[in-house]
Amino acid sequence: MKRILLLLIFTAAISPLFSQKVDSIYFHLYTDSLKKGQHNYINVDGKLSNGRWLPLTGREIQFSCSTATFQGNELIIPADFKDEKVTVKAVLKANPSIVIERTIWIKKKPDGELPTIEEVMKPAEPKPKNKKRQ
Repeated sequence: MKRILLLLIFTAAISPLFSQKVDSIYFHLYTDSLKKGQHNYINVDGKLSNGRWLPLTGREIQFSCSTATFQGNELIIPADFKDEKVTVKAVLKANPSIVIERTIWIKKKPDGELPTIEEVMKPAEPKPKNKKRQ
């Protein structure tokens, strides 16, 4: 009986989230450019009719790009990619009239070297104490 009561309470608490419809979708990218030879996560959020935001995945969004491939939310840019930019399109599967398209630049400069384990684990130098003014 307690389990049924808890299930009913839980269902009542989360059902408003599922009854809201996505009004619009937006790209919220974590970077200003994409990297070659990597999986680049393309973050799409849906704005619900109650004003809340919901992260969306390949289950809710149909991603496409004419010059690269998608696996779920991840755009795969080949290491030998020649173009300077890609155009990404996201379509809400539940309502195909909700579409967003953005051009995203490809990073040109290589990443710098990462610090070694020794450099990361090295204790910080103590800060010199300020001399008191007299």
